[in-house]
Amino acid sequence: MASVYSVGQVNSYIKNMFTQDFMLTRISVKGEVSNCKYHSSGHIYFSLKDKDGVISCVMFKGNRRGLGFTMEEGQKVVVTGRIDVYERDGKYQLYATGVELDGIGDLYSKFEKKKQELEEMGMFADEYKKPIPKYALKVGIVTAKTGAAIQDIINISTRRNPFVQLVLYPSLVQGAMAAPDIVNGIRCLDSMDVDVIIVGRGGGSIEDLWAFNEEIVARAIFECETPVISAVGHETDVTIADYVADRRAPTPSAAAELAVFEYERYKSDIEDVCYTMHKTVERKIHLMRSMAETLRLRVEKLSPESVIRDRRIYLDELQNRLENLIYDKLDDRKHTMAIMTERLNGLSPLKRISGGYAYVSSNKGAVTDIDMLNKGDEISIYIKNGIAKANVVEISRNKTESL
Repeated sequence: MASVYSVGQVNSYIKNMFTQDFMLTRISVKGEVSNCKYHSSGHIYFSLKDKDGVISCVMFKGNRRGLGFTMEEGQKVVVTGRIDVYERDGKYQLYATGVELDGIGDLYSKFEKKKQELEEMGMFADEYKKPIPKYALKVGIVTAKTGAAIQDIINISTRRNPFVQLVLYPSLVQGAMAAPDIVNGIRCLDSMDVDVIIVGRGGGSIEDLWAFNEEIVARAIFECETPVISAVGHETDVTIADYVADRRAPTPSAAAELAVFEYERYKSDIEDVCYTMHKTVERKIHLMRSMAETLRLRVEKLSPESVIRDRRIYLDELQNRLENLIYDKLDDRKHTMAIMTERLNGLSPLKRISGGYAYVSSNKGAVTDIDMLNKGDEISIYIKNGIAKANVVEISRNKTESL
């Protein structure tokens, strides 16, 4: 029986064969870059292809120091390195130590040419971009019915808003028939009165995404009446559909976040708006009531009834002032009269008479001098409580008068 070897032994033997082949230890290979991925570790994984085949390549982080450009899909390059076997997987690949540009790949050149043509036609102009509706209730999707893209869109949409309706047009997204199928999907959903359309697929090489670089797809997006979000590949993948669409999303998941509004946030916004409106109405009502009260007081103040009432109050005040002036004047006059009365009382003959004096008068009037009397004259004597009539019997002059 022939010898039996383990898989590891076979892979190790083949690796030794590659190591012993001097040609493979340092070789330069020309081809077109495809499936280029910059890993978070710093390594670059890519494929090198031409019309006859494909070879896997890797450039480790330590060898990137001499790389003077960013590797992209479709670039034609010359890769220098060694071809070796990765024993675990049993496959060989080119371990690159240097990469140089060797012209632009055919697909990349075709992409740039088509991009320039459509840009000159104005299909990328901002004035033709339609706004994405803020509250879309019906979202159309043109993508493959299986795969990560549709699942990501469904998951994100369901999480953000389970009440939004998703309408899927299952389309080919890769191959010769993909572009016409994508066009049919865009036109079909455009006629279904959806609010927004997502057109896209997951990541891939430039060949895998080429359907979204076709002019018929670009024209279908440009002519679509419904706003279109392009979500083709990963964030680093760019297609002509991205330039024509009304909005570009870096991934299908990001497209779902752009198209589907968040229900909980929407409810919160509505509550905030209701609260604001309630407070605004309250402030307005309070302001109107204050204005109404101010106007009521002004009307009340200017009304005839109010004027008459004010005049009555003013008349009452005048009356009180007049009465007070009269009473003050009367009191003053009474005081003066009392003083004068006292003075008159002091000068009154009656008061003196009441003290034992008498008032004598004759037919000539009050007798104030003895010479006014003659013997036999009739006189009247006024005393305190009466009048006495008498005749003059004798007249004698005071002796002191001669002194």
